[in-house]
Amino acid sequence: MSTNKANSRKGGALLAVLWLSAGLAAIGFSVSTFVRSETDRVSTSADGLRAHYLAQGAVERGILWMTWGYGGMGGDRPDGTPRFWRPNQSRMIMSFPSGDAIVEVIPETARLNVNTANLEDLVHVAQTVTGDANQARQVAEAIVDWRTPSLEATPLDSYYLALGPTFRPRRASIQEIEELLLVRGISPETFYGNFVSDADGRLYARGGLRDCLSVWGSANGPFDVNTASPALMEAFGTPSDTARAIVARRQRQPFVTMQEVQEIAGQTPRLIVGGGISMYTLRATARLKKQDGSYSETLRTAGATIKLYGQRRSPVPVEVVRWYNDFWSQSIAPPFPGMPVPGGNALGQPGFVAPRALGTPTL
Repeated sequence: MSTNKANSRKGGALLAVLWLSAGLAAIGFSVSTFVRSETDRVSTSADGLRAHYLAQGAVERGILWMTWGYGGMGGDRPDGTPRFWRPNQSRMIMSFPSGDAIVEVIPETARLNVNTANLEDLVHVAQTVTGDANQARQVAEAIVDWRTPSLEATPLDSYYLALGPTFRPRRASIQEIEELLLVRGISPETFYGNFVSDADGRLYARGGLRDCLSVWGSANGPFDVNTASPALMEAFGTPSDTARAIVARRQRQPFVTMQEVQEIAGQTPRLIVGGGISMYTLRATARLKKQDGSYSETLRTAGATIKLYGQRRSPVPVEVVRWYNDFWSQSIAPPFPGMPVPGGNALGQPGFVAPRALGTPTL
């Protein structure tokens, strides 16, 4: 009996040790998993912050390059490419120790002026964005009603008053393009755009009104073929297939002459090469590099709208009118793996256009 009791106690002790070991292992696994996830989260946050500052730095460097180039400084490289920037140059490629950035230079004249455009032009743009003729007419009429001074009530006043007893339309020029979100009939999807699928079921970004309209834009064109949104080109008579061909070509290499445009698209209404005067929007897309030189998955954007005076014309060569901490660009990087780059050009790392493939110099 004593031997059996001793063996029983030993067996119970062994089971207790095994259960304790299993419990400690489970606790250890849970702690290690938590620590690993937190480490990954902190690392991702740190990379995101670094990429964000990289994008901001690219915008600030881009402003300097534009100022120097607009003032005639720097000249050209031996191969004829600009050392900094020249008017009508739509992209600048920048390399930093921590990563690369592509800065798009978009003249505001590449968009339609929301304050001076006539009703029919607004209808064409809204119909291309929404795909609904009736809704497009209502949106265009609401924009004209919003911006037109009037001392008497209009039929739309009852709609705005129903939103709040003190809410009134401006009845003056639109100051910020986001003001359109207050206009009747304009939803966030209509303003910002949405994703649509092609024949193969792949998604790609479809721009909204903010990609076509601007408070500093052109009254009726012509618009820069290298930066005008596909929706704006289609709104003024460019067939959708031709617009896609233009986007695919300028993704590989920006147009330099109208002859290059005509070889691909024939006669293109209201499109020219260049056309910027003094108002530009810079949109930087930055991606970090790993220690082995490959691109990280971390990508951030930033942007700014500037008024360029030039060092020869004003003691203040440039004025930053507006800053964007987040300014996504479908032209440079798809928003998630699997989305095709416009034109199907998957250059370099997936989701990021290789700088050398764009044909612009790197400093």
